[in-house]
Amino acid sequence: MKRYIKNKISTLAPLVIVAALMVSCSEDFLEPDPLSFYEPETTFSTESGLQAVLASADKQLRNNYIHYNSAGNSVPIGTEYVFSDMAKYGKTDNSSTISDFANTIVPTGSFKTATNDDFYLGFYWTEAYTGIKNANTILTYIDNVTSLTQEVKNRYIGQAYFHRAYRYLNLVYQFGDIPLITKILKVPKQNYYSTKKEAIIEMITADMEKAVEWVPDQAKLPYLGVVNKGACRQLLIKCYLASGRFKEAETQADLLINQSGYSLMQSTFGTFDPGGNPATWAINRNVIWDLHRPENKVIAANREAIMVMPNGGVQSFLPFASMRIFGPNWNSGTLTTPDGKQGANRFASNNANYQAKYDYARALGRGIGTISASYYSQHPMWVVNGIEDKQDLRHNSAVGNWVNMEDLKYSDKTSSYYQQNFRLKEGNTLLSKDTLREWFDFPLYKIYLHDVVNETNPNATDFQGASTGGKAHWYLYRLAETYLLRAEARFYQGNVGGAAQDVNVIRARAGASQMYGTVTIGDICAERGRELYLEEWRNAELKRISHCLALSGKPDEWGQTYSKTDWDKQSGTDAAGGSYWYQRISHYTLYNKYPSGIVVPNGTKIYSMDKRNNYWPIPNSAITANIKGKLSQNFGYDGYDPNVKVWDKWQDAVADEDKIE
Repeated sequence: MKRYIKNKISTLAPLVIVAALMVSCSEDFLEPDPLSFYEPETTFSTESGLQAVLASADKQLRNNYIHYNSAGNSVPIGTEYVFSDMAKYGKTDNSSTISDFANTIVPTGSFKTATNDDFYLGFYWTEAYTGIKNANTILTYIDNVTSLTQEVKNRYIGQAYFHRAYRYLNLVYQFGDIPLITKILKVPKQNYYSTKKEAIIEMITADMEKAVEWVPDQAKLPYLGVVNKGACRQLLIKCYLASGRFKEAETQADLLINQSGYSLMQSTFGTFDPGGNPATWAINRNVIWDLHRPENKVIAANREAIMVMPNGGVQSFLPFASMRIFGPNWNSGTLTTPDGKQGANRFASNNANYQAKYDYARALGRGIGTISASYYSQHPMWVVNGIEDKQDLRHNSAVGNWVNMEDLKYSDKTSSYYQQNFRLKEGNTLLSKDTLREWFDFPLYKIYLHDVVNETNPNATDFQGASTGGKAHWYLYRLAETYLLRAEARFYQGNVGGAAQDVNVIRARAGASQMYGTVTIGDICAERGRELYLEEWRNAELKRISHCLALSGKPDEWGQTYSKTDWDKQSGTDAAGGSYWYQRISHYTLYNKYPSGIVVPNGTKIYSMDKRNNYWPIPNSAITANIKGKLSQNFGYDGYDPNVKVWDKWQDAVADEDKIE
């Protein structure tokens, strides 16, 4: 039986755990941890000390998806989708939360580390540098552990390289040129300079080439949820793509697909979960449903999982109220029947009005639509060969995986429309007064999670999805993404037929009716959206792809090519120009479509996105803390100066780390 990483952590001495956590708790990445708290030369002279830091880095990966928020109204991964083609901010009753990103994302703005309904820009910055600090702690002190063989030492180094590279690759596509930090310093340093993203990518690519050689396969590791060779190879593929080394990326993908012991799951497996209430919403068992049940993500029978983030049990559980955050607010009083009654409601199971066949709360969750699906992600994204493929198991309501709003039925017995399907309009009357928040279709198989405490309480009406006790193990990497990464590598090399074959492998597993004869980069991005919703960092991946397009010289689906010198250095909200990321925003979302705003029940909301938002601004707090140096601000934001010193070579940035003024 596989052991989760949480078991590894629980066996370590409490003093060591505290010391390791102190390494990662500072919110100012520019400040080393005060040495008065512990003596690192002593703490990290034993293997258990290294294990504690590595375990902290492993566990921390899930924070980017499900970081605890006491209000339960959002999670970090939602920010990655709002800044993409697949979602928008939907909680329209909160007038203070921004959606006018073109005018409100500024260096001096709100860069919170934990939020209620706002966005996690600052959280991603701080969380990434905390992970980098953990990795650097291992790399700085590992030679103190003299009892290790070189093979074991290399394993730890390779795993630390993974954690550092994973954070840096995401950071450079979220924030552009950033400070490169590779070691733990003994005295404070306040004279950092930014390093070019291309130089950082070069460094982490070299690191990952070593990690692939040094880190064992999962079968040779004692715990599930730790960095393994497959995960290192997947990250190396992304690094090669980001470097423009497309043939090498394809070669690594070949190895991962054909020679690493992984395979796509093609049939049902593991434990069947019939859903929250089969009387309300029936699930016809299928491989896609089984693949995304949390308990099946961590079992040996799952040959597709490359690396998972275990998240279950007393010591490592974090709530992920996915049905609440990513589901529509179907029980809102603003969604009415044609004769003016509330469209649907939720009742406790001991309430006289309870009807098992309309128990949408248990079956679908109590959605509040914080992150609202874009129209593109609901319909156009699923169109292949001119047909919206509803046979595709990922978009299939007949088997229960996908929910269309029209699939729900009015449950008010006093309405003459009782038991009829929801409808958006009756004649010229719009029945939903807030279509941003309460009317959008969604993949139930991705967001459905048990809320085991409330579900067993007959008085409860709130079922948020793993909010108070359910398990929510999550994928970091799956083999399905490897096929799509290889499709990219082939596309950039001009092999569109081979790219189509890889995309079709994923479509065939999903039982799709439509296959590609050839593909554009847009088709590959659409397939990523279909397959990897809430797994990939959608915003960061689209920006990586934008960079790759510029490096390759290949056109996008509209025939536009991008310059290596300015693909990420443009501003404005007009439809022309910008990066490929921005073109997808312009073509596929409502951003910039309604400059006067959209009327919502609580007023008017403006949805805007600027080409400069290709990168988020470097937080002003990081710039001002660096009083003896100067960090580079991103193009288009206050403080941008093209003449600021920036390291062009990562070796120079590393050499400068020891120079403290």
